Amino acid sequence: MTTDDHEPRPRAGHRPTLAVWKFASCDGCQLTLLDCEDELLPLAGQLEVSYFLEATSTAGPGPYDLSLVDGSITTPQDAARIQHIRAVSRHLVTIGACATAGGIQALRNFADVAEYRAVVYASPEYIDTLDESTAIALNVPVDFELRGCPIDRGQLLEVITAFLTGRRPDIPDHSVCFPCKRRGTVCLPVAKGVPCLGPVTHDGCGALCPSYGRGCYGCFGPSASTNLPAFVPLLRRDGMTDTDVVRVLRTFNAAAPDFAEASTALEHPGRDTVERSEGER
Repeated sequence: MTTDDHEPRPRAGHRPTLAVWKFASCDGCQLTLLDCEDELLPLAGQLEVSYFLEATSTAGPGPYDLSLVDGSITTPQDAARIQHIRAVSRHLVTIGACATAGGIQALRNFADVAEYRAVVYASPEYIDTLDESTAIALNVPVDFELRGCPIDRGQLLEVITAFLTGRRPDIPDHSVCFPCKRRGTVCLPVAKGVPCLGPVTHDGCGALCPSYGRGCYGCFGPSASTNLPAFVPLLRRDGMTDTDVVRVLRTFNAAAPDFAEASTALEHPGRDTVERSEGER
């Protein structure tokens, strides 16, 4: 999930600088960093937090060795600001579903934003927003993407530690089924007929929901290898309607390509075939 081949290494001879940035989000992923508490103490002496408005009003001008970016791009101002952040950041890591897949606000991608503005705001002409909520990686090069809504604190500390030690983060690409098996949890779809997105969802939560008898609902987004056309019939078998499937795919990671394509195919069956046929004429 990196966009280049080099390892993230801080510059020699100085304490690495860290910046944490917010775009359209609920702040949950930044709070995950603050909630690390005791785990952050060993890192505090090795990092200089230069910019993190959630935690301090001090704002160093940069450049920054490592930038953590939370949130999606939803306004023209956001689109310009992320370009500046990329320019002053030696390494840029996106954290959370909003930054990696557009977030819940990416539901706008499937709707008429102008209609929403007219309904919600008394003076919609003053609202300057984009028609789509996009992941950071669709706007600037990104060095690593950390998924989840919110992110896992252990994975976040692994990413920061990897940066400090000059190695690649050890973050798995496999599905939720792997930790589910390791926990010894009975497979909910097989044993109880409970719909579960675990087979197509990126690991990171430790299979938390299945361990409590609830099917996974995809908060870490699609795993590295998914086959949604083959998986959707299994959700139907376990009692979900197509509307149910569209809704569960359009939650925290609505604009993740695999989830977006599958939900659009269900909402508009035959669209791809029709468009391909017309393009071949």
